[in-house]
Order: sequence, then C-alpha cells, then structure tokens
Amino acid sequence: MLSLLHIENIAIIESADITFDGGFNVLTGETGAGKSIVIDAIGAVLGERTSRELIRTGAKSAVVNAVFSGSLPQKWLEDNGFPVEEELMLQREIQGDGRNVCRVNGRPLTVAQLRELGRQLLNIHGQHDGQQLLDPDCHLDYLDSFGKTGKLLEEYQAAYRSMADLRRRIAGLEMDEAERSRRVDTLEYQIKELERAELRPGEDEELDARKQLLRSSGKLMEAIQEAQFALSGGEDSQGACDLISEAEGAIRSVTRLGPQLDELAEKLTTLRCAADDASEVLRDFADAFDFSPEELDQLEGRLDVIYRLKKKYGPTVADMLDYLERSKAELEQIQDADDTIQRLEKELEKAKKESQKRGEALSEARKKAADDLQKRVQQELRQLDMPKVQFVTDFSPSSGQDGMDDTGMDQVQFLMSANLGEALKPIQKVASGGELARIMLALKNVLAEDDGVGSLIFDEVDTGVSGRAAQKVAEKMADVARRKQVLCVTHLPQIAAMADTHFSVEKGERKGRTFTNVERLDKKGRVEELARLIGGAAVTEVLRQSAGELLEQAEAYHKKEK
Repeated sequence: MLSLLHIENIAIIESADITFDGGFNVLTGETGAGKSIVIDAIGAVLGERTSRELIRTGAKSAVVNAVFSGSLPQKWLEDNGFPVEEELMLQREIQGDGRNVCRVNGRPLTVAQLRELGRQLLNIHGQHDGQQLLDPDCHLDYLDSFGKTGKLLEEYQAAYRSMADLRRRIAGLEMDEAERSRRVDTLEYQIKELERAELRPGEDEELDARKQLLRSSGKLMEAIQEAQFALSGGEDSQGACDLISEAEGAIRSVTRLGPQLDELAEKLTTLRCAADDASEVLRDFADAFDFSPEELDQLEGRLDVIYRLKKKYGPTVADMLDYLERSKAELEQIQDADDTIQRLEKELEKAKKESQKRGEALSEARKKAADDLQKRVQQELRQLDMPKVQFVTDFSPSSGQDGMDDTGMDQVQFLMSANLGEALKPIQKVASGGELARIMLALKNVLAEDDGVGSLIFDEVDTGVSGRAAQKVAEKMADVARRKQVLCVTHLPQIAAMADTHFSVEKGERKGRTFTNVERLDKKGRVEELARLIGGAAVTEVLRQSAGELLEQAEAYHKKEK
C-alpha cells in the first residue's frame, strides 16, 4: 500500500506531501490543477519513463519519495540484495542534466531495477489503456496475462526460434546450379590467389620496418661509425673508452687518501664498463648489418604484392588470412550443401513438430483462459450496468508460415455486442467511449484480482461515463478497494462521493509563480467539492444538498456491503 508521497519541484508542484489510506482514495480538482502531475510523479518514482522537462522551472532537480507498507515483494528484495523491512521508501531524483539517482531505503539501484520493483507494488491504469483495448494486437497480451501462460509461451518461443533458425540456414544454402557454380569459381580463384601469396601473420609490418631501415642505411651507418669513433678513437686519437680508463687508473692510484676517492673510482669503473659494452654493441651491429640494393628491390616487390591483395581482401595480412579461412569454409559448405540441406531439413521437421506441439499446448491453455475471461468480464459488466453486452474472445489461426509466428498459433481479438440481438463485432468498431471505459475497468479488475499488486491507480478512466453508469462504476471501484488500495483521479461526483479518502487538487499563484496545493478534505470540504463537481464554479445551497445526498448514498452502500 502506498502510504506517503512526497513531491518536490515536479512541474507546477513546488512541494507536496500526501498521506494516503487504504481503501478508496480519490483526487479531484479543476482541469489543469495538477491531478495528473501527481500521477506522473508516482509513475516517476516507480521507475517509469520520464524526462528533465518534468522539473519545475528554475529548479535544478526534482525529487519524488514514496513510502509503501503492508504486503511487500520480499522475494524481489532478497533476490536483488535489499533487506526486507516493514516499510519501503522509494526515491528518485531527476537532475537537470538528465541523470537519475534512484534509491530504495537509502540504497542505490538502477532505473530498470526501480521499474521492476515498482510494477510489483502498484499498477497505473490511464486513459491510454482504452486505446490499447481498441488495438487487436494488444488483446493477446491481455489474454496471456489473465491466463498466466508465460511459461508455456516461453517454451513455445524457444522451439519456434530453433525452427526459424533452421529455416534461415537452409535458405542460405539453397541456390540454383548456375549461381552455385559461379560462386564456387570465385571462391576457388580467391583461395588460390591468397594461398599462392604464402602470407604470414604480421608480415606487412615486418617488411615495412625493414624497408625503412634499408632506405636509411647510409645515414644509419654514418651515425654508427661516428659513435664508434667517439667511443674507441682512431689511429691518431683516443676515444671515450680509453680516456675513461685513464681517469679510472689515476683515481685508483690515490684512493688511500680518502674514502670519497674510492667511491669515485667505483663510479669510473662502472662508466668504463658501460662504454666498453656500448662500443661492442655498435661493432656487432655494424658487422651484422648487411645491405644490398637487390634486397631492397625484392622487399618492395613483396610489399607491392601484399598491397594489391589488401585492396581485394582486407586492410591487414591478418584480415586477409581470416578472409582465406572463411572462403575455404564457405566453399566446403557449398560443395557439401546438398548433404547439409538434407540433414537440416530432417532437423527442421523435428523442430516443426516440437513447435506445433508447444503451440497447441499454448493454444489450449489460451482457449481455456478465454472461456474463463469471458465469464468473468461479463459478470463484471453486469455489475457495471451493462447486462446485455456480450463479450467474446475470438480465435483465428496465425497468418505465419505453417500457421505459426513468434506469439504462437493464434490470432486473438475481443468481440462484443452492445445490444441484444446485435451480431458480435470487433470491439473497436462498436464500443462507445462510455462502454470502453467500463469494459476496460472490468478487464483491469479481472486481471488485477490475482496479480499480487497491492495498489491500483485509475487516472481519469471514467471518460464518457455519466448518470446511472457512473454510479455503477463508482460502486465497482469501491468493491475493488475492499481488496486493494485504489487511487482514482476523477471528475465524476458519483465516484468522488464513494471514496473513503478525498483529496482536492487546486492551482494558485504566489509571488508571481503558479503552484499546486493538495488538501485532504473533511466532510464539509467534501460537500463543497462535490457540489462544485455537480454544478460548476457557482456552488449553491441546492447543490450542497445534492452533494450531501450523494455522500449519504455512498455511506449506505458501504454499510450494505460490509
């Protein structure tokens, strides 16, 4: 149960704290006062999609906190590493840069996790649900939700995906003889060309490095000779190695005169050894370096071959070798295609039988659920003053290949007959606005009975309903509220009068800014608000009397049902 809602800087709501009770809670107010903003705030804290446009003008961020108590989704909390406590506080902060900070009982979680948790705490039913009822593509989802066919659907879809994958593989292997022959010729030519090149992984990088070295051979040898002369000297001069050695000998001869001289001698020894090593390395490099114009010509010829192959088969030698392996595999597959197709077709036949088996089990469960759904919805509709309406779930075969698609073997749509003697027709073609509202309420009530969610929100789902039908809708919502907490945004006095707790949402101005105030009404306040709903802005004593009578009728209904 949603027990407390705190809203801060959401649209025109600067700050609001709303304490909800169990049972039937109603929010009323003028159009544009901010009732739907309260619902948007609840949706936000439940992880539903939102945006920074929701932040009140001038504020850096918006915050919504919601406290839930009573029956809580313990398994989800345990599975996701959150402690199970008596109350659950959800928080979502929407920041100006678009980032979201979400917490549950002070611990962070992702928006996706918040959405998962939120859907186990509260369901929001809005005006757009009526549009879903008009869309036959949504009817199968309603039926599966009611029939709890999720596991059967998953088993069918796994079999269907396996069958569809086999079909794709077979289609990829099937080609006419001329096309196959052309493709074989192309692959054989490419394979021979690449194999003839005898490419080695990394060969292009090695050759490039060697080419740069050979092209700079004159400059390189000049630098090596200069360095050797500096270290080893020549016929008429000493090099650094000899000079360092002389310095070392001179200091060694006087080391007895002080410990600092002994340390200096060691440094000179180290320096001499390093110079000797460097001289040896230079000599070895010069001896090993072998350059000839013929080698450079051969190397550039090889690089030219690799360059031409790169234009065809890939930017690196590694890519070309990979292309070679894939070409060999494709050639082998084409050459063995007939055998492979025969094997895959046998597998496909088995997969098709498995899909049909799973699909038939799913269809059977759906048809059983449809019978129950029809009875339950018609029972609800009778209570909503629609005793003559017929509501039927119509099945037809799937238009997919072999009568199957990824949803199963069924196409489903809801049919209805609004008046006695009228033929059943698709619901989107015959239902009026008021009828749609009541059918949706009936359907939602049936679906909500066993979903384990403790709170329901109805956001102006009574559009198009009035008079006697409005009273029946009010009574139905009151009945639902005996099992679950119900929050309802409405403009109908009959529904507002039936509430256990009534909130008024008003818009005003303060210091040049628009703000929304949410007030919990006492009995006197309820009479005034109901009178406004009945008659408009000019509230008269007659309207107050009518409002009082509505409240008395609602109280009598509550007592009768206890």
